[in-house]
Order: sequence, then C-alpha cells, then structure tokens
Amino acid sequence: MSRAVKSKTAAPKRNGLGSLLRSEFSLIIGVITAAIFLWFGSRLVENLEHPGAVGVVFLWLFVAVLWSAISVVRHADCLAIKYGEPYGTLILTLSAITIEVMMISAAMLHGKNNPTLARDMMFAVIMIALNGLIGLSLLLGGLRHHEQHYNLQGASAYLNTIMVLAVLGLVVPNFTTSMSGPRFSTEQEVFLATTSIGLYAIFLLIQTTRHSQYFMESKGAGHASEHRAGPMHSTIYHAVMLILYLLVVVVLAEKFAIPLDNSIERFGMPQALGGAIVAGLVLAPEALSGINAARQNQLQRSVNILHGSVLASIGLTIPAVLTIGMISKRSVTLGIEGGNLPLLLLTLAVSVVTFTSGKTNVLQGCIHLLLFAVFLLLIFCP
Repeated sequence: MSRAVKSKTAAPKRNGLGSLLRSEFSLIIGVITAAIFLWFGSRLVENLEHPGAVGVVFLWLFVAVLWSAISVVRHADCLAIKYGEPYGTLILTLSAITIEVMMISAAMLHGKNNPTLARDMMFAVIMIALNGLIGLSLLLGGLRHHEQHYNLQGASAYLNTIMVLAVLGLVVPNFTTSMSGPRFSTEQEVFLATTSIGLYAIFLLIQTTRHSQYFMESKGAGHASEHRAGPMHSTIYHAVMLILYLLVVVVLAEKFAIPLDNSIERFGMPQALGGAIVAGLVLAPEALSGINAARQNQLQRSVNILHGSVLASIGLTIPAVLTIGMISKRSVTLGIEGGNLPLLLLTLAVSVVTFTSGKTNVLQGCIHLLLFAVFLLLIFCP
C-alpha cells in the first residue's frame, strides 16, 4: 500500500519535470547551438565557398533565433499577466529591442562598413509594425469583432512620439547641409542621440506612472477574451528564463548577422532586404502577441505592443547605432531616400487617421496592408 502511495506521489514530480523540459526544450536547443558556433568560432559562419553550406547555416541560425525569440514572448506574456498593463507589454518590448540592438551592432561591427544598415532596419521595423502587423491585427480583429475599441489618449501619445523621432531621425538628415549626403554631423548626432533617449525616458515615465491609465483598455471597449499564456510559474522563474533566453538570442543573433551580411554582399541582394529580414526576426515575438491580442478583442494591448516596438526601436536604436558609429569611426546614414521617403510620411499620416476615433474596422486594416505591400515592392523594384 505504501509503495502505491509513493508511486502516485512520485508520478506528478516526474511528469512535472518532463513537462518543464518539454516546455523549455527550445532553451536546450539554443544553448547547444550557441555552444557549437562559439566553439568553432568563425569557421561555420564565414565559409562562403559552398552556397549550400551557407544556406544550411543561415536556416539553422534563423530557426534557432526565432524559436528562442518566441520563447521570450511566452515568458514575457506570463509576466504581463502577473504585472498587468502597461508593464507587461513594456517587458516584451524592451526584451525585443535588446535583441534588435545586439543584432544590428554585430552587423555594423562585422566586415565592410554598411552605413545604411541601421536606417534600413529601423525603416523596416516601422513598415512591418505600423503597416503589416497593425493592418493584419485590424483586419483579423475586425472580421471577428466588427469594431474594436482602444484608448485614444494612449494611441495618440504613441503616434506623437513616433512621428517626432521618425522625422528627426529618418527625414531631417536629407535636408541638413553640414555633411554631404543624408547624414548628420557629429554635433547633430550627439544632439539626436541625447534627445531620443530623453524623449523615450519621458514617455516611459508617462506610461508607467503619471498617466498609465492612457494605456489600459478604454471604457467603451467590448468584452475582451481572457489573456492566456503558457503554464504559469513564479515571477522569479519567468524572469530568470526570460533573461536566459535573451542571452541565447543575443549570442545567436550575433552569429546570424555574419552570414546575413556576407550573403547580401556575395550574392548582390538588395541592401534593404537585410534590414527587412532582421526587422522581421526581431518583431516575431511582438507579431505573435499583437495579432493574438487583436483576435481576442484586446486591441489596446495590441496597440501597446506594436506601437511600443516602433517607438522603442527608434528611440533606443538610433542612439545605439550613432554611439557605435562615433566610437568605431564608421559613418551612419540615416536619411530615407527615393520612394521610401513619401511612403514613410504616408504611413505616419495614415496611422494618425486610423487611430483618431477610438475604434477601428476592417477597412483600416486593408489600407495598412496595402502600404505594407508597397514597402515590399520597393525593396525589389525601387
């Protein structure tokens, strides 16, 4: 009898350990992959003699980074449930931006100087998030719930700050005369980096303390589905796992940036494609959370995630790349040129119109998706 009782009590422990290993299997794969690439150094990522081998390494790292990034959003979602809004989405946003900054830093410091990489990546983040992901979220949410409501004051705060930083960082360099080309002088770079960090810090202060109600579900919103995540554990567990996954992603992202940069140079692909690939990989966690939130009639959470990712990308990535450029003596080109310039301005204007009434529908989602299609077209047919 005692043996039967012992076996029954031991079974949940074994099942619990097995379930834990299955849920964190991506961490095991990520750590093994990171260890392999760290052990072999640059031999696995610098070998361009065999295109097939390059493709295998590229795909291997892409899947490993994406899988780990999805695990980041899983633990960030659990912390979001524990802490509520807006802290939950802030944790997710800052986690993803950490990945973004590390990836672009690794790409900037590797190989030949690519002065437009940071610009292309930030522009791609804006287009993917504000057009592709927002459009898909509004379309799917509108098809399922007809009209969706959000907090107008929160969306306005996001878009105001995004417009200022986007125009100062990506448009104004085209019209300054201190340097030739769409670049800033050293004094202008210091000013832009300082003001970007300062403005983003003020926004965080507004978001988390003085006016946090702006970023919560509006009173007019319909009944939202319950925010669900994976198995819930303690706060310490999710925080530790989030940090571990971020460390793995940072290491893998650094290795992934090398074959990406080499492939673009070797095979003559559009430079903007590299920025779009990095941006898409970085935005994968936010894409899953934002679209799922809209489908569950939690449009405010979707707005917080997707707009927050754009704001953090501009507000933190610009200072990071400008600082790296000044320290490493590498030039950084920020100004958007060609057809991308009016597309950026049109995207900002359409975003303001979309989030100006407190509710959205399917038509607005289709308009944003159309602008996203134009972005993809201009990558290959500028």
